[in-house]
Amino acid sequence: MTGNDAAPRVVVGVDGSPSSYAALRWAIRQAQLIGGTVDAVGAWETLVAYGWSAPMIAPDLDEGVARRKFDQELGEVLGAGQPVEVQRRLVPGNPADVLIDAARGAELLVVGSRGHGTFARALLGSVSERCAMHAPCPVVIVREG
Repeated sequence: MTGNDAAPRVVVGVDGSPSSYAALRWAIRQAQLIGGTVDAVGAWETLVAYGWSAPMIAPDLDEGVARRKFDQELGEVLGAGQPVEVQRRLVPGNPADVLIDAARGAELLVVGSRGHGTFARALLGSVSERCAMHAPCPVVIVREG
C-alpha cells in the first residue's frame, strides 16, 4: 500500500497472450479478496528496420495501433462491470522493465507465462523470469488454463 487510505494495488502484465488474459482474471479475483485495485499494464516497443534506403518504423508497432489493440483486448477479457477498479496503462519500453517499474508500491505483480522452452528462454530472456527476479514486490506467474 502506498498510503494509509490508499487501496492495495495489484499490477498485472497484459501482452495479448492467453496466459496474460488468465493473469488478468486472476489479478481481479485477488484484488477483490484484498479490497484492492488492478493496474493492467501493457508495454509497446518501436522496432526500427533498416532497408536499402532509410530506416523504417514497423507500422504495426505504432503507439496508436498498440493502444487500440490493448484497449480492444482488455475490453474483450474484462467485459462489462468488474468487481474492482481496473486502471489501464500502456507504456513504451521493454516489457519486463515497464512491469518492474509499475510494481513499485504494489502489493503484488501478476504475469502470465507463455510456456517457452529452456532454449527460447536462454536466447530471448523471459519477462516473467526477469519480473520474478527483480520486482520490488511478490510475483505470481499464471499459466493459461
